[in-house]
Amino acid sequence: MRAVYIEGFGGPEVLRVGARPDPEPGPGEVRVRLLAAALNHLDLWVRRGVANPRLRFPHVLGADGAGVVDAVGPGVDEVLLDEEVVLNPGISCGHCEACLSGADNLCPAYGILGEHRSGTYAEYVVIPRANLVKKPKNLSFEEAASFPLAFLTAWQMVVDKLRVQPGEHVLVMAAGSGVGVAALQIAKLFGARVIAAAGSEEKLELARELGADETVNYREEGWHRRVRDLTGGRGADAVADSTGRDFWEGVIKATRSGGRIALVGATSGYEAPTPLAHVFFRQLTIYGSTMASKSRLFKIARFFEEGRLRPVVGRVLPLEDAALAHRLLEDRKVFGKVVLRVS
Repeated sequence: MRAVYIEGFGGPEVLRVGARPDPEPGPGEVRVRLLAAALNHLDLWVRRGVANPRLRFPHVLGADGAGVVDAVGPGVDEVLLDEEVVLNPGISCGHCEACLSGADNLCPAYGILGEHRSGTYAEYVVIPRANLVKKPKNLSFEEAASFPLAFLTAWQMVVDKLRVQPGEHVLVMAAGSGVGVAALQIAKLFGARVIAAAGSEEKLELARELGADETVNYREEGWHRRVRDLTGGRGADAVADSTGRDFWEGVIKATRSGGRIALVGATSGYEAPTPLAHVFFRQLTIYGSTMASKSRLFKIARFFEEGRLRPVVGRVLPLEDAALAHRLLEDRKVFGKVVLRVS
């Protein structure tokens, strides 16, 4: 099969295009012929050796994908053959206490496609049958590939952790990123007033078109005071953040007393000074969050099919241009998702 893989860590130049063995499904697994794969910041971290420094090479990147089931392993009903599907990128054991309680993203064996096992930058991928969701009929394969990881991540942040309520002010950091676009839409779905924060006026305009009620440029000095001004001096009730070091102190200062922050990443750096007095004196709650239960993707897919959520694909490139796609993501040149067309 054609695939994009790495044989060592480094910059976009380490991405190789070539042939890899076709994978074969084992018991309880299916093989999907991929038509599209979407990028995430996770792919950059894997490529650099930050996310999983003990990878076995060569390694195929990519967590998100959409395609058609073309083979099934022992124990899987052949009725699935030719089904159009999107992939749930979170892989768990399926039989531990966490998995059986619906918290499979807390499974001790939890892993993500493209990080802990071969991913979606390829013509074929093998995954457990439990990781399939029917593709929403109204979406193209490129659009369908764009939403699983980002919307699962944002759903757990906004709904399961922050428990956003109608009328609350929700600050969405990096509103032009895949997770930011998802968090903005989900917060609006639950009746919140969204303040979208991004680093360029172009991205802020696009966030307003997507439904943001207010916008803030976090490249401007004192941006957190602007958030307070927009909320009558109180600050945001809840914050969805993935930015990390460069904006962390501002995020804390932009949150109201008694407010909540959900953190799912640190794209600007992991080591961030934390003004602890703000945390304890103003009684802030900070949630760490990674992915979401597999079950959430069924509901998310239904919202897409109903038109209540929509994909935002900023750029589509052929599989062979994966290195360019990585550069676009690193340079923050795209609003929404960068997607690779596999075939």
